[in-house]
Amino acid sequence: MHTKPAAHHPAMRRAISIHSLTLLTTFCLLTFTYRADAAETEQTPAVPQADMVIVVGASGTPEYGEQFSDWAATWREVSENAAASTITIGESGFDDSDDRTLLHETMKTASTQSDQPLWVVLIGHGTFSQNTAKFNLRGPDVSAADFALWLQDAQRPVVIINCASSSGPFINQLSGPNRIIVTATKSGTEQNFARFGEFIAKAIASPDSDLDHDDEVSIQEAFLRASAETQQFYKTAGRISTEHALIDDNADARGTPATMFRGTRPIAKAKDNTPLDGRAASRQTLAPSNTRLPFTQSELAQRDDLEAQLEQLRQQKLTLDAAAYRAKLEPVMIQLAKLYQAAEQRRNDHQ
Repeated sequence: MHTKPAAHHPAMRRAISIHSLTLLTTFCLLTFTYRADAAETEQTPAVPQADMVIVVGASGTPEYGEQFSDWAATWREVSENAAASTITIGESGFDDSDDRTLLHETMKTASTQSDQPLWVVLIGHGTFSQNTAKFNLRGPDVSAADFALWLQDAQRPVVIINCASSSGPFINQLSGPNRIIVTATKSGTEQNFARFGEFIAKAIASPDSDLDHDDEVSIQEAFLRASAETQQFYKTAGRISTEHALIDDNADARGTPATMFRGTRPIAKAKDNTPLDGRAASRQTLAPSNTRLPFTQSELAQRDDLEAQLEQLRQQKLTLDAAAYRAKLEPVMIQLAKLYQAAEQRRNDHQ
C-alpha cells in the first residue's frame, strides 16, 4: 500500500500553511507594531553604548566657528543622552593646539576590540589636492590616508561622518567590512563650504527622522533626511547644488547618494550583485530605544544574514513566478519570526 508522504498530505499542507501564517503574522506584529511600555521595563544601570569622537576643525572665520560649535553641541547632546563615551577635539580654546596628535592618540585608544561602535564625526572644512583629501585641523591637517592607517587594526564597528567639503575620497580610503562611512560630498572636487553638517546634526537629534517608526534614528535615516534638506536649501536659494552626500556600508568603496533610495530601501540594483549600501546603516543608531528587543550577538548576525537573503529575493521577484517566490520567501520569514519570538520571550522573562 502506498501513502502520500506526510508533507504532501492535504491535511498536513493545511497545517503547515496555518503554522507558517501564524509565524509570519507574529513576525509582522513583532517587527512593525511592537511597542513596549518603557516605564514598566526593568532598567539596568547606564553603560556606554558607543564611543563618540567629535572633531571640530579649524574654522577660518568666527562665523564658521560659531556654526561648527553649534553642530558639535548637537552631536554632543545626543551622544551624552545616549550614554555614549564622548570626546570633543578642537574646542580647547588654544589656537596653537596640535589637534592631529590628540586625534591620533584618541584613535589608538579607541581602536581596541569591542562590540560597541566607534563614531567619529568631523565638523569643519576639507581640501583636496594632488589626489589627497584632508580635513582641516588647528595645526597639521589629517588626511583620509591617516585615518586608514590609524584604523587598520580596529576590531569593532566604525562609523565615520565627514561633514566637510572635498570629503568624498574618505569613502574610497576608509570603506571596509563593519564600517559605515558618510561624506558631505561625492568627490574631492566639490570644494565649496558644505552645509550637510548642519542638516545631519539636526537629523540625528530629531524624532522626525525616524522613517520606519521604530523609535530610533539610524545613521541611514539621518543621512537620508540631511541629504534631502541640503538639496532643498540650494533649491530654495535658487542656487546650483555644490555638494552631494554619499553613504557606504557594503565595503565596495563607491558610496550611494540619497536619490538611490525610496524610503529606506535602495531602488537600484548592483550590476555585480554586490550587496547594496544602506542595510548596515539602517541598523546602526547612536541612541538605541529602550524598547529594542534583546537580541544576542549571534541572533543579530543571523538576522542580518536572513534580511540580506530577503533583499536578494526582492531583487529576483520580477524573474520568479508567484509560487516560486513564495516558496523561497516563506522559509526565510519563518526563521526571522522565530528569532523575534526568542528575543521577545527573553525580554518577557526578565520583566
